Amino acid sequence: MARGRAAGYDDQRDMILEHAALLFANRGYSATSMNQVAEACGFSKALLYHYYRDKYSLLVSIAENHVSRLEDLVSDVERQGLAPAARLRELIRRFVEEYAGAKHAHRVLTEDVKFLEEDDRERVLGTQRTVVAGFARVVAELRPDLQQAALAKPLTMLLFGMINWMFIWMRPGGELDYDAMAPVVADLFLGGLPAVQTPVRVTAIDD
Repeated sequence: MARGRAAGYDDQRDMILEHAALLFANRGYSATSMNQVAEACGFSKALLYHYYRDKYSLLVSIAENHVSRLEDLVSDVERQGLAPAARLRELIRRFVEEYAGAKHAHRVLTEDVKFLEEDDRERVLGTQRTVVAGFARVVAELRPDLQQAALAKPLTMLLFGMINWMFIWMRPGGELDYDAMAPVVADLFLGGLPAVQTPVRVTAIDD
């Protein structure tokens, strides 16, 4: 009879992925070794191989898990049956929230996807395209003329440009946090600069 997995096996795998994503994001995939991942996890190298067969399998898991969570977020928001503007605001809020806790995995996805083999890369990018399409559908519902002019997807990519790299310039403990910035992004995208409302948690600073 095959021996079952020990309790906590999946939690250990998730913990390894978190440490690997941090190392890949800070050092780069190519410059990170399995020894370094094992050390970061407090494991022996042999124990690390019990969970992941090699560094490449870590990369695939980080990328796949991240895009799968994003895909699930799109599906979950769509199931709520919100009106288009409310749906877009909720998508932005959920994605900003997700990126806040997954900034290392997101950086790995954007910078290290080039190291994936063709089949794996196409699978990950295919899921990304599904995510983008979920946003583009809402944009097209709000402005059908943009879809006819083939602008729904480009505008969606501009929206992602606002939220994808927020973690680079957002300072932990700063005057603005991710919860405050999500509606600002939605206001700016939906209504332009005149529509942006000052977050209530921000205290004005004298010049």
